[in-house]
Amino acid sequence: MTMPFATLTEFRALLAAAPAADATARAGAMARNGQLTKPPGALGRLEDLAIWFAGWQGTDRPRCDHPQVLIFAGNHGVVAQGVSAFPAEVTVQMVANFQAGGAAINQLSRAFGATMAVHALELERPTVDFTTGEAMTEAEVVAALACGWQAVDASTDVLVTGEMGIGNTTPAAALAAALYGGDPAGWVGRGTGVDDAGLARKADAVARGLARHAGALGDPLQVLRCLGGRELAAMAGAMARARVERVPVVLDGFICTAAAAVLERTVPGALDHAVAGHVSAEGGHARLLAALGKEPLLNLGLRLGEGSGAALALGVVKGALACHSGMATFAEAGVSAG
Repeated sequence: MTMPFATLTEFRALLAAAPAADATARAGAMARNGQLTKPPGALGRLEDLAIWFAGWQGTDRPRCDHPQVLIFAGNHGVVAQGVSAFPAEVTVQMVANFQAGGAAINQLSRAFGATMAVHALELERPTVDFTTGEAMTEAEVVAALACGWQAVDASTDVLVTGEMGIGNTTPAAALAAALYGGDPAGWVGRGTGVDDAGLARKADAVARGLARHAGALGDPLQVLRCLGGRELAAMAGAMARARVERVPVVLDGFICTAAAAVLERTVPGALDHAVAGHVSAEGGHARLLAALGKEPLLNLGLRLGEGSGAALALGVVKGALACHSGMATFAEAGVSAG
C-alpha cells in the first residue's frame, strides 16, 4: 500500500478533507426507525446509535458483520520517572500473551466476532523521556501514524483500537492536559496501580513535560510528537483512516480517547465517526469524554485498556443494529401502527 502522507502537514490535510456522514442514509434510517414494530423511542439510545451508524455506513440498514480490533504496543522513556507500578519489560510479555490468545481482549474479540491483530512498535527502543526531550522525531511519529493507517482492513465495518504500553497513562494525561488545559494533577490517575507517591510523580512528570514543550502546545500533532507515544500515534492513525473511509469507531478508555482527542483538536469534526464505548475508572477519562461531547455506552468501572471496554461495547452496537436492520415494519408485520 502506498502511503498517502509522508509528513504531519500531509496527514493534517488528509484529515481535513475527510468526507462527512451520508445524510441520505441517515434520513432513510430515521424514517425506517419510525416504522418499526415498537413504540416510538422504546429502544432508547439504541435507536440513536443505529441511525448514527447508518450515516457512516451509507445505508439505512447498517450492520456489524466485520468488526476489527487493533492493538498497538509501545514503550515510553518517561517510565524512568517512576510513573508505573510495573517495569517496561511487561509490555513485551503482554504482547506475547495477546499473540497467544491469553488476554482479556482476545476473549472479548472472540465473543463479539471481531478479528484482532497486534502491532508492536519498536518495543526495544522506547520513546525519549518527554521530561528531557521530544518523545519522537517527526519521522518517528509519522511512521507510527502510518502503522495505524495501514492496519485497518478494507472489509472493516466497525473499528476498535486498543493499546499496551507500560507507563502510557502518563503520556495520555500529558496529551489531555496539553490539549484541554488544567492542572496536570487533575488528569493523572493510578494507571496499573501506583501509590500516592507514584501518582505525585506522574503529575510532576506531566507538569515538567508541559513546561519543556510549551512552544509546541498550539499544534495538536506536535503535542502528539513531543508528549505522546508510538502506540498512541498508531491508534490516531487507524482512527484517521477510519474517518477517511467512513468506518464507525468505538472508542476505548483514557489512552485511546487521548489519542483520538489529538485528531479532534487538529480538525474539528474529525471524531464525528466515533462513539465512546465506555467510561473507565482512570482519572481523567470522564473529563476527557465530556470535553469531546461523547456520552459513553457503558460504565462498568473498567481500567484495563487493551481495547477491552470498546470490544465489550460491540455487543451494544450489534444489538442496536440487529434491531434496527432486522425488525419488521408495522406494514411488513401486519400490525396496526395506531
